[in-house]
Amino acid sequence: MIALFETIYYALEIYKWVIIASAIFSWLYAFNIINARSEFINSIGRALYAITEPVYRPIRNFLPNLGGIDISPVIVLLIVFFLQRLIVTGLIPQFL
Repeated sequence: MIALFETIYYALEIYKWVIIASAIFSWLYAFNIINARSEFINSIGRALYAITEPVYRPIRNFLPNLGGIDISPVIVLLIVFFLQRLIVTGLIPQFL
């Protein structure tokens, strides 16, 4: 059972870094720091969008419109942090 919780913890850790990469990529794309016409850059953007958008969409539907500011990645990161702390402090010690 501990192995399952550790696997979930590490999957959340990877997803946390994907969220951070997606946010940085969107900033670089928005400020024209990276070449938007490159097929490689577009494929990275599509992959990050496909991985993160299914999680962001329900949160965006729940949050009010903040005038172009998207805080759904911050909300998702907070949820990931909470789940990781829950696993480390609440679930794993019960099985030791």
